[in-house]
Amino acid sequence: MPVILATAVLLWQAALVGYTFSLAGNAADQAVRAGTVAIAGTRDAACEEAGEKDLPDAWDSTIDCWTDGDLVKAQVDLKVPVLFAGSVNFPFTVPGRSAAVKES
Repeated sequence: MPVILATAVLLWQAALVGYTFSLAGNAADQAVRAGTVAIAGTRDAACEEAGEKDLPDAWDSTIDCWTDGDLVKAQVDLKVPVLFAGSVNFPFTVPGRSAAVKES
């Protein structure tokens, strides 16, 4: 029984890590998409707002948006929760990065 429980806990934690990777990538994509169509003065704020929009509150996030020439870039760092979202987090972050060409 202990082996089965330990296996279940490890599988659940692996699923949380995978889901965090998915959330980070999606948030970076959404942030860049919003940043590419925003007006130049509001680009970074629109980018960060769009990146946070679909993230669950239980995930601690850091979202950075910037322009690099004709590109809008975003980096989203999410902390991986231990067993339950909103509880204790691992001391490392999962990165999500994206870039796209400005449209305006």
